[in-house]
Amino acid sequence: MKNQLKFRTVFLVFLSVFFITSGFSQEVEKAKVRLKADYVKVMGGEVYFNINASAKVNDENIKVPDLDLTIYNEVGDEKIKLGEAKTDVNGDGKLVLESLNSIKPDSTNTYNVSISFKGNDSFKRASKSLSFRDAAIEAKLITEDSINYISATLIDNSIDSLIVGALLRVQVQRLFKPLKIGEEYNITDDDGTVVVTIPEGIPGEDGNLIVEVVLYESDAFGTVKALVQAPVGSVKVVDESTFNQRTMWSPRNKTPLFMLIFPNLLILGIWGFIIYLFINLFKIAKS
Repeated sequence: MKNQLKFRTVFLVFLSVFFITSGFSQEVEKAKVRLKADYVKVMGGEVYFNINASAKVNDENIKVPDLDLTIYNEVGDEKIKLGEAKTDVNGDGKLVLESLNSIKPDSTNTYNVSISFKGNDSFKRASKSLSFRDAAIEAKLITEDSINYISATLIDNSIDSLIVGALLRVQVQRLFKPLKIGEEYNITDDDGTVVVTIPEGIPGEDGNLIVEVVLYESDAFGTVKALVQAPVGSVKVVDESTFNQRTMWSPRNKTPLFMLIFPNLLILGIWGFIIYLFINLFKIAKS
């Protein structure tokens, strides 16, 4: 009897150790998620957070889709939920705010935001913190002596001060990749301003260009972007698309006429000849 009790005790201990170690091993197998986040402000447009999730699995860096992320505004000991985002197939997520007023700053006029992932069966929990101040870009088109310029001034709204020595990128908006103009980065002067010449001969739809002035992923201010409509494109973009013409590469409803007429006439001719043969065979058999 005592031997049976000892056996049961040893068996239960062994079983408990087995489940504990197996659970621990499963926890160890979970991959660690790396979160990258950036605050983006478009002057007169959207204010949002860009988030990217990646992980190293089997010594390979992969993008992590379908992660449920929660974004909080942290003010002192208070944690205010701003919303949720879900990563797409590229591991990218986005949370758009109604305005910057949706977030409360701390006593130093700094905005503190955290992104949290609770973890799942495949990945460990993860978090990412952001701290930034509010900046603005005032950009405009200037024309002097028939030369066109973009003038942009960078302002720290949190202390109502010009930002000197910041790097701004000036570029013309394009469908796939912006066209940079001026220097690679233009440094703001003592007035917090950069002035960049718009080269001649840049094509634009109906002669219009959209020039972007960007403070890109600043540690202090995030990404701030201003857009300027500039009707200075010297070459108009001509639509050379043949989509609405009858070509070999057009949709079915735009098939070239000869491709419709000739094959149909050929088919009708063949069926007409077959019917003619059947009629004559019927006549022969009847006679």
